[in-house]
Amino acid sequence: MEKLLSSEEENIGKQIVNASFTIRKALGPGLLEKVYEVCLCHELRKSSLIVQRQLDVPIVYDGIIFDEGLRLDLLVENKVVVELKAVDIVNPVWEAQIISHLILTGHRLGYLINFNVPLIKDGIRRFINTK
Repeated sequence: MEKLLSSEEENIGKQIVNASFTIRKALGPGLLEKVYEVCLCHELRKSSLIVQRQLDVPIVYDGIIFDEGLRLDLLVENKVVVELKAVDIVNPVWEAQIISHLILTGHRLGYLINFNVPLIKDGIRRFINTK
């Protein structure tokens, strides 16, 4: 049985999606990933959300802490992981990567957002950690 997301997680997710639509409408496709990342942070912070960029997350394995573990593009409100792309074709490994990020960090909700698509709705993928 899949655990439901909290209303706070759902609300943060909606704000991420809405901000992605706003940015894509204003800027269009074809820019560098970093541009979309900076703009998404700005839009989310305008909504009073706490956003961390390029966050290093250590990994614990077999009692050892690896500081070079993960790097998240964005972590919103310390609850939602966001990975951004600006590419023509999404590599399936990126989907596996965000699922792994959710599992290893213990966060429940994540988004893989590709801004380089004809319609932004086709570039937004939502992932839920059910473990």
